[in-house]
Amino acid sequence: MHSINQYQEQFLVYLQSQKKEKEPKNLYEPIDYILQLGGKRMRPVLTLMSAEVFDVDYKKALPAALAIEVFHNFSLVHDDIMDDAPLRRGQTTVHEKWNINTGILSGDAMLILAYQYFEKYNPKIFRKLARLFSKIALEVCEGQQYDVDFETRDDVTISEYLKMIKYKTAVLVAAAMKMGAIIAETSKENTKLIYDFGLNLGLAFQLQDDYLDAFGDPETFGKQVGGDIIENKKTYLYLKAIEFASDEQKAQLLHFFSIQPEDNLEKINSVKEIFNATGASEVTQKAIQGFTLKAFKTLKKMDISKDKKAMLKAFGENLMDRKV
Repeated sequence: MHSINQYQEQFLVYLQSQKKEKEPKNLYEPIDYILQLGGKRMRPVLTLMSAEVFDVDYKKALPAALAIEVFHNFSLVHDDIMDDAPLRRGQTTVHEKWNINTGILSGDAMLILAYQYFEKYNPKIFRKLARLFSKIALEVCEGQQYDVDFETRDDVTISEYLKMIKYKTAVLVAAAMKMGAIIAETSKENTKLIYDFGLNLGLAFQLQDDYLDAFGDPETFGKQVGGDIIENKKTYLYLKAIEFASDEQKAQLLHFFSIQPEDNLEKINSVKEIFNATGASEVTQKAIQGFTLKAFKTLKKMDISKDKKAMLKAFGENLMDRKV
């Protein structure tokens, strides 16, 4: 098995090898721009890692890993437009750097490019990858729509919220791992277990992202801290705060999530105080830990060596210790 850094390095080498000058530039330059912005490359790393976990050379999984990364970044380009976000990974978002129309069209092209990378596999593997990808891509869109719908609802439940983040985020993490298993042609049981591992890790990851959005360090988070609060998003933090709040705290929270002030700093700080005072921030951290442990339980059932189980566990632990 290789280290996370080695997977990242080899993926970046492959990413650079696929870069070509294409016309029209205003379609392809934004694609190159978003793909070069960095990040941990978590999803492609998981595809490479899961292929090697099941005893196949990770290089065979590079095209699928790139497909996952291209699709993920396509969703980010469109998410940033919908959220009117100014920053992505600490840099100007595509629609701000170019314009909204370019962001929409370049994002559309990325979705198509993602499918093309599956063509590098034999027909049997291609069918399985494409079928999984189509299912997951649609679920991601469903998750995004739930996210948008929740912004104007005051009756969102915890179960509804978890379903939303499952579709919007977790299924893509799970699919990234399952693709490695498909390429390795491992057993159905292993393929299911690695998907479940990724799904629970993805849920923990998104809850961690929600937490960092409110309480992360602006210098390391890469996005605008407090963005979810500004957009009145009903995150796990918010829903738990509403559940535990006193009548006065609940009234304050509902007020803050009904306004769009010119100066957002006071709103962000006041909401964060309520998150802490109600215990919502602590409960959210426990939920993150809970889904992480659930992911680790699936490793015990997987038919792989102890060393490989330990590496997957270490990856999950490092992911949950992140500050970005």
